[in-house]
Amino acid sequence: MSGVAAALPAAPAGSAVRAGLALLLAALLAGGAWRLSGEAGGGGLALSLVFGALFGFVLQRSRFCFLCLWRDFLDDGDPRGVLGLLAALAAGLAGYTVVYGAWLPDPGGTRLPPGAHIGPVGPVLALSGLAFGAGMAVSGSCLSAHLYRLGEGSPTAPFALLGSALGFGLGFATWNPLYLASVAGAPVTWLPRHLGYAGHLAAGLALLGGLALWLLRRWPPAAAPAPAAPDPVRAVFVSRWPAWLGGLAVGAIATFAYLRVGPLGVTAEIGGRSRQAASALGLLPDRLEGLDGFRGCATALRESLLTPNGLFVGGLVVAAFAAAVAAGQFRPAWPGRGQILRGLVGGTLLGWGAMTGLGCSIGTLLSGIMAGALSGWVFGIAMLVGATVTLRLGRRLGLPA
Repeated sequence: MSGVAAALPAAPAGSAVRAGLALLLAALLAGGAWRLSGEAGGGGLALSLVFGALFGFVLQRSRFCFLCLWRDFLDDGDPRGVLGLLAALAAGLAGYTVVYGAWLPDPGGTRLPPGAHIGPVGPVLALSGLAFGAGMAVSGSCLSAHLYRLGEGSPTAPFALLGSALGFGLGFATWNPLYLASVAGAPVTWLPRHLGYAGHLAAGLALLGGLALWLLRRWPPAAAPAPAAPDPVRAVFVSRWPAWLGGLAVGAIATFAYLRVGPLGVTAEIGGRSRQAASALGLLPDRLEGLDGFRGCATALRESLLTPNGLFVGGLVVAAFAAAVAAGQFRPAWPGRGQILRGLVGGTLLGWGAMTGLGCSIGTLLSGIMAGALSGWVFGIAMLVGATVTLRLGRRLGLPA
């Protein structure tokens, strides 16, 4: 499905039903946030639900899927999706720098910004990125995209999410030897500590801008079609958003979420519930060495039913469902055997990569790079390498794309 293609128009009656259902879902989300905000200590939970809903809406409207954006470039030479990703990183990088300037004026000390996803850099991080990228290619999406596609009725997404839970369990089982062999001694590198805020922001924007210019030179834009009569409602709720607009929106949401709640991430709840289940079944090691001391998408045992990340993920899925319904893009289908197998296998790789990498393409890559973490760049490069190699290998073997 093209990143700029609009949904086919439907009959007016069907459109009215879809709009009504979407409005009902939006009202339920708003009512849930209002109810949470009125409870003691519920302000953070309410904001998590709101930010998750905004994030899910933007992901669905702009088709913000890391694999899709990268595959468009690999297969068709179309850089618009990758440019959208660069726009998200640039907006978030600038937004985080403003927040840092207020919270931690001097980056040169030993302190790290509160809650920022800044992780250890070493061979295990690169291996986790490779596994995550391979999991994207096998399952057809990254974890955040599987969540929003769950709202679109994807037949693969439920099995990919189930596989990711299994992958987290496998990650817990392999964590201690990996930690003792490499992670324990790996450096935690925060770039503003070495470059200063201004130097880091200038270097980051220069790198992202250079990549954008290189992409644009490889793909001269075609002549623009004659503009149609403006229809703001259709442009927002039916037509796919341009990737650059989705990227800027993602960067803005990431900044405000970090300012008010915490960095963006979608795997803390999956990992935490997987850890809880593995513990209840007696499958966890007696001790997970050093894991709870690292930053990232925490996989701590869940003691409460409602958690900030759980509400974020729930809001993401419901808002994506509402957006898909409004656009006529909710198309559930019965899964085939191939989709089930690819979802489980790819999801397991996604879960293992996210557990050992302390996050996924959102938590470690997106939030990490915005935070100035070298770990975000290392994970991102390894992820793209893993996805590229797996896609090309699959095509040589004649596997379905």
